[in-house]
Amino acid sequence: MVKPEIQQIKQRFEIIGTYPPLLRAIDVAVQVAPTDLSVLITGESGVGKESFPQIIHQFSRRKHGRYIAVNCGAIPEGTIDSELFGHEKGAFTGAIGERKGYFGEANGGTIFLDEVGELPLSTQARLLRVLESGEFIKVGSSTVEKTDVRIVAATNANLTKAISEGRFREDLYYRLNTIPIQIPPLRERGSDIHLLFRKFASDFAEKYRMPSIQLTDDAKELLQAYRWPGNVRQLKNITEQISIIETNREINAEVLDSYLPKANLSSNLPALLVSNDSKTFESEREILYKVLFDMRQDVTELKKLVHDIMSNQGKPTQGVSYYTADAQLLTPVAPEKTKTSPIIDYQDTEEYIEDDSILENVEKTAILNVLKKYRGNRKQTAEELNISVRTLYRKLKEYGLD
Repeated sequence: MVKPEIQQIKQRFEIIGTYPPLLRAIDVAVQVAPTDLSVLITGESGVGKESFPQIIHQFSRRKHGRYIAVNCGAIPEGTIDSELFGHEKGAFTGAIGERKGYFGEANGGTIFLDEVGELPLSTQARLLRVLESGEFIKVGSSTVEKTDVRIVAATNANLTKAISEGRFREDLYYRLNTIPIQIPPLRERGSDIHLLFRKFASDFAEKYRMPSIQLTDDAKELLQAYRWPGNVRQLKNITEQISIIETNREINAEVLDSYLPKANLSSNLPALLVSNDSKTFESEREILYKVLFDMRQDVTELKKLVHDIMSNQGKPTQGVSYYTADAQLLTPVAPEKTKTSPIIDYQDTEEYIEDDSILENVEKTAILNVLKKYRGNRKQTAEELNISVRTLYRKLKEYGLD
């Protein structure tokens, strides 16, 4: 039985579902709201993390102050300090005036730092100082300023792994993670999946002025069984696609299945690449993009390997392992103790690994197609390609698309 106050919050913030861990997350958000403790919201991309900072803000003493949401991954590394903390006039090229910054603007209110795991280490140090003392310094200034801001952060990244890899500060993690709130993935929410589908179907029926789509029993079973890697965002997008495209308003399992990406297609890449089914290619774009980056990484590693081998030509083989390059596999070859490095003809290998223009063209085309699909919306483009917005900006600049 859902508590009346939780039910009211669900209606106010349009949260659908009765899954106990979801209700628990709402309850924790309400309980922590009156305090000034920092909160870290974790969960996969697309689960709806953005609703919880608003709950915390609206039920806090700061509800009449400003609420500012910042997507940390969408701000280029070179300007993020200026965006967050402000800058003085002339602090850098293009700084034609003074800027207050989000922490100055949100004084007395709440800042929501989405994708906090994307912050550069230098910015993490500045953020830690704000959390510890409420102090910050504008870019180009030497004056310490004070701010009274409640910080709520969110991430879909594994921050403990990022700490072990040196990409995220451990002290900042513990400061942000004073109160953790975990949002469950859609695949674990059971009957909530169909509730969400019905809500989205009703909304799109009203939006496009058409009858609402309905699922047959076998389609409901498929809806529940699918793993929903894109979570609520993916379910909403697919519901909209079906609502617009299908003329028959009763959707069976076969029709629904045609809109669901098939996870096992990543093991059949050649067949997928030559497929004439454009809809299949569109739905598997994320898988292709991951495979593409893996291929480019393999090429880079192969280049480095050949360079290392060539740089050791004519030197004793002690402690050196050589590899023979094959189109499909790199096979280790044990060195002979009494011989010097063999002379190998690397011409074909160099030609093979240097010609990665095809991969670049595929990558560029993938980015252009998704940008076109979302009418230039870079956040949605990055989400579909399963990369950070900062990586997307870098790719756009690299290919001259910005």
